[in-house]
Amino acid sequence: MPWTNQGGGGGGGGPWGPPPGGGGGGGGPNPWGRPPGGGGGGPQPPDLEDLLRRGQDRLRRAVPGGFGSGRGVALVLGVLALLWLASGIYRVEYNEQGVVLRFGEWVRTEQPGLNYHLPAPIETVYLPKVTAVNRIEVGYRSASEGRRSERDVQDESLMLTGDENIIDIDFTVFWRIKDAGQFLFMIRDPEGTVKVAAESAMREVIGRTELQPALTEARQQTEQATHRLLQAMLDDYKAGIEVMQVQLQKADPPSPVIDAFNDVQRARADRERLRNEAEAYRNDIIPRARGESERLIQEASAYREQVVSLAQGDADRFRKVYEAYAQAKDVTAKRMYLETMEEILRGSNKVIIDGNAQGAQGVVPYLPLNQLQPAPQPQPAPAKPGQQTR
Repeated sequence: MPWTNQGGGGGGGGPWGPPPGGGGGGGGPNPWGRPPGGGGGGPQPPDLEDLLRRGQDRLRRAVPGGFGSGRGVALVLGVLALLWLASGIYRVEYNEQGVVLRFGEWVRTEQPGLNYHLPAPIETVYLPKVTAVNRIEVGYRSASEGRRSERDVQDESLMLTGDENIIDIDFTVFWRIKDAGQFLFMIRDPEGTVKVAAESAMREVIGRTELQPALTEARQQTEQATHRLLQAMLDDYKAGIEVMQVQLQKADPPSPVIDAFNDVQRARADRERLRNEAEAYRNDIIPRARGESERLIQEASAYREQVVSLAQGDADRFRKVYEAYAQAKDVTAKRMYLETMEEILRGSNKVIIDGNAQGAQGVVPYLPLNQLQPAPQPQPAPAKPGQQTR
C-alpha cells in the first residue's frame, strides 16, 4: 500500500511522519493509533484495496478475455436485460388505479397492489388518485384569498321553472373518479364536462318543477332528481366519474323582484294563518253544537217517554176505576166522592160547627181548626252578595 509504513530503514515513514524512536523494527503506530504486529487492541478495519483486488480477480475468472470478449459482452447485455425487465415492476397505492398503456393505447386498469407491466417503451403506466372527492360550483364562485365574499354567476344560476317563472339557483357537485381508464381517455375535459352536464341536468329538473315547491318543500327532491340525471348522463359519456352528491346552496327569486316576492310570501303566510284560525274555530264550535243538539234530542226523547208513560198510567188507572165502578157502583161512587173532596179541601181553612149541640148549656158549637194550629214562621230572605245582615 502507498501509505504502509515500511520498517527497517532510517528514512522511510508514513504520511504521519517517521515512527518515534528512529530505526528498525517498524514499531510505530498506524493511522488508527494501534501498534502493528498483533499486539491486541480490538478488531482491525477492512482493507478496501484488498477487497477491490479480490473482486477484480473473480471478475477475471468469470470473464477470461475481459469485457471486450464475446462472453463479456453477453454478460453485460444479460445484466442490462435483467435491469430492463425489472423496471416493469410497480406498485399501485390504496388510493390509486394503474392505467396501463401499450404503445400509447389503453389496454387494462390495475387495482391497488404490486403489479407488472412490460418495460418502456412497450408499456407505460399512469397512477391517478381515485379516492379524492372533487368539487364543482355552479352558479357561484366561493370566496378565495383574493376575494372577501363569494361571487354570483347569473349566466349559470338563472333558470326557468315549469310555471314560466325565473329562479336563481346555486348548487355544488361532489364527484370522484370511478374508472381511471375512462376518466383519462374517454373525455377530454373531465371537470368542464361535469360542470356543463350538471347545469344541464339542473335546468331540466327545474323546468319540470313549479316555482313555489322549488323554493320550499321540493329542495331535497330536486337534489335527488338532479343527482340521478347527472349520473346517467356521465355513464352515457363513459366518463368514469361517480357523482357523490348534488347540494343546493341557494334557491331564491331573482334579485330585482325579491322584495315583491317576499311580500307575496308574507301574504300567503297570513292567508295560511287565517285559514288555520278558522279551522281551529270550526273544530271548536262544531263539536259543541253537535253536543248541544244531541242533548236536546235526548231531553226531547226523555220527555216523550215521560208523557207517554204518564198517559198510559192514567189510562190504566181510569180503566181500573171503571172496572171497579161497574162491579160496585154505590161504593165506588162514594169513594170517588170522598177522594175528590179530600183533594179539594186539603189546602183550605176548615171550621167545624156541631148542629146537635144547641141544647147543651155552656158549649160553643164552633171549632176553628185553622186557629188551633201554630202559624208558620216566615223564613228570612237570603242576603244578597256584599250586603250585611242584622
